[in-house]
Amino acid sequence: MTNALLDDTLKAGDVAAYLRRHPGFLSDYPELATLLTLPREQGAVASLAAYQLQALREKNSDLERKLGELAAIAAENERLMQRVHDLNLAVLRAHTPAVAARAVVARLSEDFGTDQVRLVLFGSLSLPPADWLLCEPGGRGAMPEFTDFLAHHEPISGRLSAERLQRLFGQHASEVRSAAVMPLGDLGLLAIGSHDPDHFQPGMGTMFLKMIAATLAAALAHLQDGI
Repeated sequence: MTNALLDDTLKAGDVAAYLRRHPGFLSDYPELATLLTLPREQGAVASLAAYQLQALREKNSDLERKLGELAAIAAENERLMQRVHDLNLAVLRAHTPAVAARAVVARLSEDFGTDQVRLVLFGSLSLPPADWLLCEPGGRGAMPEFTDFLAHHEPISGRLSAERLQRLFGQHASEVRSAAVMPLGDLGLLAIGSHDPDHFQPGMGTMFLKMIAATLAAALAHLQDGI
């Protein structure tokens, strides 16, 4: 039995017989079609050769699609990086905490396509009243809706609970379908909201959000010390 199984002629015959009984074999294992060597002189092979060619074309098409997606992501990241750079420059030019905060809010509204922006400040840092500014002298303890968020020091994004939306956006809460919230250390937090429920999604990359939050927090702390 062992010798028979090791006989190349017998094994080839077994394979041929199996393929005759299962003509759809290559449909289940299309990657094998590209590995077969076919005799060119047999006209009957033309259909299988065409199948191989089609399989290669489809594979190339899939690779081109994936490359296109990667290129689009890279281009979008480049645009985001440029916007973050412009925001950083605007903050660097600010001479007071109020000017720095207004610069960030303006950039987020104009360059990042956000519909609502809220800056929540804790403690003694005081800025002139604005519709995007929420002052909470009681600090973290006065915002129980965000206890877990403030404890982890990481941005969150997606569809927030009604309580969180109401706390941040007040009368505009029903308009905000998705949002991102960034901690500003002991200074407070920054929230941006969108009318699009898919604009901010759970698990989305937070690198740019962290960069924006770090820039604003550093500017507010530095400028506050200089007052």
